Amino acid sequence: MSKLGKTNAEFELIEEGDKILVGLSGGKDSLTLVHALKEQQRRAPFRFDFIAVTVSYGMGENYDKLKAHCQEHGIEYEVYDTNIYDIAEDKIRKNSSFCSFFSRMRRGSLYSAAEKFGCNKVALGHHMDDAAESFFMNFIYNGQLRSLAPKYKADRGVTVIRPLIQMRERQLLAFVQENHIETIGDEACPSMRFDIKMPHARAHTKEMLSKMEKEFPSLFTSLSAAFQNISKDSFFQKEFFNI
Repeated sequence: MSKLGKTNAEFELIEEGDKILVGLSGGKDSLTLVHALKEQQRRAPFRFDFIAVTVSYGMGENYDKLKAHCQEHGIEYEVYDTNIYDIAEDKIRKNSSFCSFFSRMRRGSLYSAAEKFGCNKVALGHHMDDAAESFFMNFIYNGQLRSLAPKYKADRGVTVIRPLIQMRERQLLAFVQENHIETIGDEACPSMRFDIKMPHARAHTKEMLSKMEKEFPSLFTSLSAAFQNISKDSFFQKEFFNI
C-alpha cells in the first residue's frame, strides 16, 4: 500500500471524484488491484469510487465464484457481455496475432463498459515486470523503444491508469497466495479453444529477464529509473537532435 500510494501521488492516477472501472479478469494481478483500491478507498484523504468489470467473451464463461468473491469483500461487480469469441474465429483462421487481437478487443470493450457505467477512468493490473517485458519485446521484435505508461488518454477520451505499474509480479503473486485467494488462469483465455500454436515471445522475454536479473540484481530498479530518465536527443530520430 505504501508503494501504491507513492505511485499514485507521483503520477496523479486517482483523484477526487473519480469513478474508476477496474478490468477484473480474475488473475492475480487484477484481483490484487481491486483489493488494493478497496483499501485505498479507506486510507485516501479524498473520495473516489470504483467498479470491477469482467469482460465476457461470449463463450459460456461462468463467473459465479468471482462474483461471490466481490460480494464477500464489498466490491461492486459487473460482467460485460461481448461476442468477441465469435468475431475471433475468422481472425484466428487468417493466422492473425490472436493475443494482440484479444487484447485490443478486450480493451475496447472495457472502454465501452466505462461509458455504460459512467466511469471516467479505466484501471488495468499491469506491473513492473509487464512494463519491462513490453519494453524488450518492442525493442527486439518491433524495433521500437516503447513500454507501458502509468497513465494515458485512450482514443475514446477515457483515462487509462496502471496503479500497480511500479510493483513486481512476485509481490502480487505473494498477495493472492498468502490470502488464499482463488484465481482464474489461462483456462479463461478464448485462444485456448483454438487449435493453434501458442506464441512464445513473452515467455522467452520473461526467461531472458529472469536470467539477467540473476546476474544484475538491480535490473528492475534500474529499468524503473531509466523509464523516467529518457534522453531523446541521444537516439537516431532527427527531430530530437540537439542542434
